[in-house]
Amino acid sequence: MSSGRRTLRGVGLEANRMAELAGRPLGELSRRDVGIALLSVPAEEALASLPGLRRALLAAGNPLSAPFWHTAEAILAKISDHEATVGDVHGWLEATGTEPTAIIGLHVWEEPANRSPLQDEMHGRLVRHLEERLAAGDIDPDQLAEGDDEARRAYLAIQERWMTSALPDGRVPMNVLLDEQDEAFLADWEAAEADALTGLRSVLDAAGERPLPKADLETAAAKLRADVARPGWPGQMLVSFSGRHSGTLPGDDGELWLALAASVASPQGDPLSDADREYARAMEWAEDEPEPGDEDEPGETAAALAAVCALDHDDWLAVITALVNGGPGTAASAADLARYVRDYDPSPSPAGFDADDADADAADDDFDELSIEGLFLHVTAMWSVLGAIDDDDRLTALGWWGLPEAMRQAWSG
Repeated sequence: MSSGRRTLRGVGLEANRMAELAGRPLGELSRRDVGIALLSVPAEEALASLPGLRRALLAAGNPLSAPFWHTAEAILAKISDHEATVGDVHGWLEATGTEPTAIIGLHVWEEPANRSPLQDEMHGRLVRHLEERLAAGDIDPDQLAEGDDEARRAYLAIQERWMTSALPDGRVPMNVLLDEQDEAFLADWEAAEADALTGLRSVLDAAGERPLPKADLETAAAKLRADVARPGWPGQMLVSFSGRHSGTLPGDDGELWLALAASVASPQGDPLSDADREYARAMEWAEDEPEPGDEDEPGETAAALAAVCALDHDDWLAVITALVNGGPGTAASAADLARYVRDYDPSPSPAGFDADDADADAADDDFDELSIEGLFLHVTAMWSVLGAIDDDDRLTALGWWGLPEAMRQAWSG
């Protein structure tokens, strides 16, 4: 320990304060209690406090262990030197044997300040369960502190069993936590969708009338019906994305076209359907043609659908804004769409978006344009089938009318 750290002795964390924070006497403090208290003050102060705290706990008959104190000094020094990651700190706290693992199955614990009342309740219950298992000898915190893989797996297994077992009141912690997480996600999604719809309406109001090209729609609808009547790409893939089948597709040309176009932005179907697998083969998403029974094929197909779903509301709004303002003939390749996302600034009036001015603003250093382009490759493939873009990857009159209407339909629920 450096001399600079030694000079802080006496101004750091006091034993009585540590007990006050934990709500227990010194003789009953757990390693987790001590760890949380040490992390509650600046690392330099915590380091300076370690010898005194160790003596106080020893005098109280609660010495903890050499591995705990050794790892505590190591993590605090790492924090003090600005070398510790969030994972390092949480990993050390988990190694106390009573701090729940950050991720258990599909559930992720929020930081304490961000936990809902339900998360706070279940986290506290799990801590108490781990304390019971520690007292029973089922958890070895020294092995955890030393990084023993088997001890780590056993520790996680104890938590998973508790999370998936019913409480006395019948609730299963994992189920109720994931239900709450789903509700929060849906609420956030609906809010983002409402904001996007407001932005889209503003774009359309500024753009003025966009006439429906009836002859183009009739031609496209007839082609789509013929595609749907045949197996494989492209008809069955569009039907699969829409969550419908040939018998439930709208009879009206406009409704049919909009339903299929809306599903490109908001897929409703099963990514593991036979039609999707046919689509994956036709589009050569896998490097090699999968053999019958190849178990990797559904994964490739699911990944393709996931790519489309990875595009968020702002991505779609950026693209539709550029296409609406540019009108028929606007460049609409996957690379162009990624460029529109890169250059999009939602703060000015939507009418001020110039689809042809690729370098109007500096690109965000964190923006991965090639990855976004890869996501849009799947979109442009389906837009081409719909007749929304032509063979030169430029927006058609049908696409100018229909794509914004499809987005409005997708975001209107």
